[in-house]
Amino acid sequence: MKKHSARVAPLSSYSTQVLTCPNSEGEDDSESRPETPGSDISIETRSYQTCANTVLKVLGGLLMVLCVSSSWVGTTQVVKLTFQSFSCPFFISWFSSNWNILFFPIYYSGHVFTTGEKQTPIQKFRECSKLFGEDGMTLKLFVKRTAPFSILWTLTNYLYLLALKKLTATDVSALYCCYKAFVFLLSWIVLKDRFMGVRIVAAIMAITGIVMMAYADGFHGDSFVGVALAVGSASTSALYKVLFKMFLGSANIGEVAHFISTMGFFNLIFISCVPLILYFTRVEHLGSLSSLPWGYLFGLAGLWLVFNILVHVGVVLTYPILISIGTLLSVPGNAAVDVLKHEVIFSVVRLAATCIICLGFLLLLLPEEWDSATLRFLANIADKKSEENGEELTESSGQTRNYLHMELKRQVCFAVLKAVLHRLVELEGHTHTKLQSLNGSRGGEKGNLYGPEKAEPSAPSTLLAVSILESREVTQGWTRMSCSGEPLCGSVRVTVTFGSTPSTSHC
Repeated sequence: MKKHSARVAPLSSYSTQVLTCPNSEGEDDSESRPETPGSDISIETRSYQTCANTVLKVLGGLLMVLCVSSSWVGTTQVVKLTFQSFSCPFFISWFSSNWNILFFPIYYSGHVFTTGEKQTPIQKFRECSKLFGEDGMTLKLFVKRTAPFSILWTLTNYLYLLALKKLTATDVSALYCCYKAFVFLLSWIVLKDRFMGVRIVAAIMAITGIVMMAYADGFHGDSFVGVALAVGSASTSALYKVLFKMFLGSANIGEVAHFISTMGFFNLIFISCVPLILYFTRVEHLGSLSSLPWGYLFGLAGLWLVFNILVHVGVVLTYPILISIGTLLSVPGNAAVDVLKHEVIFSVVRLAATCIICLGFLLLLLPEEWDSATLRFLANIADKKSEENGEELTESSGQTRNYLHMELKRQVCFAVLKAVLHRLVELEGHTHTKLQSLNGSRGGEKGNLYGPEKAEPSAPSTLLAVSILESREVTQGWTRMSCSGEPLCGSVRVTVTFGSTPSTSHC
């Protein structure tokens, strides 16, 4: 007996088929060829194409988010409308699950339209049957592989519909979002996924929201039963997703479409007996075929099929996180419909529980490397700030050095001027004259440098040529002083300007 090994890969990493063209002779040396002007153009073209593809992928993802959210809100609201005239949840679940048979025909039509491959549906079906093993799908493998998933699928839908009979669409959709926390816990225990503290916190928040939702109307009555049914639906959905990741994680979109359609066949063949049993035991009263709300049933089945196709195809065409966000947006969408159409009034406890569950769902969407990525981002910001501060310090230090240099030149100039004046006085024999301090004058004063009682000196015996021009800001009284000396008729003329009024003395 042949053993079939399971292929394990993340659920969100559905791999599309990549066609590669073998290189012809001489193409291996293409890297060693010299660059040509056309190579720069080709590189720019490729970069533009990459940016365009990224933009299109993001825009397509946003459109996918709206479609996923709208289809799930429509499914939930149509179920509520159907229950007004037809209260048979298992029959509705069975009838809707049978429509999964159309998944593979829809995929094949889209594949032929986009790729143009001339491959018959039977050939494509056999090619995708390799999901079950190298020998394709056999009856034993069909039952062995399909039965667990089909049963979990049916239980998820059935419990979800039962919960909608007890609670509002907003409460059920919010509680169903707890499946993300259950997926993390099961993946951590069963698949040995990486432990993340933030996801444990998110799981605790989801459990807190569940308890608050059950406590909203007391731990009794239809509310508590409805909460239990919704949590059961989320649990079976989480188990289905973990098993799907374990056994079918590396499947491409064609194999996924094949598997979903196979589950539809299993549901039609083996689970059709359950609605008959419920009918004869009078658990669910169907009535005559003409009395069934076929419009609601077909609309519900169509919306459910669209939602399943968008979820499974969206992870390949766009980013998986956008599909999860689309599911989360169904909560405010159902809340808007409940308030505007059904005039539902939400209590504070229910609103708080819904917000806590949604916040926990968002925390579970954080990638595994979010902490290191955040630290790197903060480190880059700190480095940029330090570089800017370093440049500012460099500029300020340069300005400080320039200022000190100019100040030193000013001090030297004033020292030279003072020494010249002293020397002139000594040469003329006026040693008793007291030189008025340059730093003691006040703004606006006028007078001779040698005092009011001293007459102008005679011509000096030694001619000195002095040429000094300087300005200095002073904080004690006078604002500006300029001194200049030049030979004039055998003497030196010294001009001192206090403020805007000059005072001239000859010596």
